[in-house]
Amino acid sequence: MEDDRLRRLVDIEEIKQLKARYFRYVDTKDWDACREVFTADARIDIGGVRTVDEFISVTRAWLGDAVSVHSGSMPEIEINGPGEATGIWGMRDYIVFPDNGGAPTGMRGYGHYHERYRRIDGRWRIHTTRLTRLRIDPFEGGLPYV
Repeated sequence: MEDDRLRRLVDIEEIKQLKARYFRYVDTKDWDACREVFTADARIDIGGVRTVDEFISVTRAWLGDAVSVHSGSMPEIEINGPGEATGIWGMRDYIVFPDNGGAPTGMRGYGHYHERYRRIDGRWRIHTTRLTRLRIDPFEGGLPYV
């Protein structure tokens, strides 16, 4: 019994670190490392359902030279069985696009990530993720679209 509880706590901590890496890789635009936080067959639903490669391509193009800061908090992580877990994270993002000589463009956003995780070769990976936005506060100059 004690070993099971310890294993669950270790798994939850590893999933928290996985999500932290995801945010850091997006913000630092480390796209190769970002790809590694997902399973090979992951599905990402952030503005449309995409494969990992599609998600990386769209996100890379949209963020371009923007500065982004993403954070997740208050995770609700459940270990559902050996190598299977689910989670919900509160999230905030702040994105500032390069100065175009006019009003600042960008946004502050708020919402939740709903995720499924799988342990593959001893490491947790994101298998599905869906972002539900509660609010987007665009800057005065609005948002650029790709």
